[in-house]
Amino acid sequence: MSETAFSAPTESLLREAEAFCGRRQARLTEQRRQVLGLILESPKPLGAYDLLDRMREAGAQSAAPPTIYRALDFLLAQGLIHKVERLSAFIGCTHALQPHDHDDHALHSVQFLICKNCGRAIEISDPAIGKALAAAAASAAFTLTGMTVEAEGLCAACVTAVGSAA
Repeated sequence: MSETAFSAPTESLLREAEAFCGRRQARLTEQRRQVLGLILESPKPLGAYDLLDRMREAGAQSAAPPTIYRALDFLLAQGLIHKVERLSAFIGCTHALQPHDHDDHALHSVQFLICKNCGRAIEISDPAIGKALAAAAASAAFTLTGMTVEAEGLCAACVTAVGSAA
């Protein structure tokens, strides 16, 4: 497989991801690295078939849907990406690479602001939202195993563009 050249910031994140996986005794194979790099480089979430197309454009002619899905499953399990359900697409997450007190990413409280015009997704992680959701779940005698909130609207660039067009 031909290796895709990524930007310096993405290469730095990929090195951190390799070290992170190594500490967890998991292996960031070249294919997984390529998929993660493509996701990290993208300004908006990518679907599996978008990734497949980009892999093939980069020279990975043997890339196939099952291999992409296996790479995505691995990256999700490691906490290196999130799935934006509303878009059926994936976005990078560097939370796992940041120092914290625990190794449990299952309850990493994630909120996505999704632009319904351009498709960009912005990840925020507001602890107050996570705490409110956890409290609401507890009052309903519900045990959370993960939490992702997806809200849609318009990003600043699209609001500006809409305002300029008016």
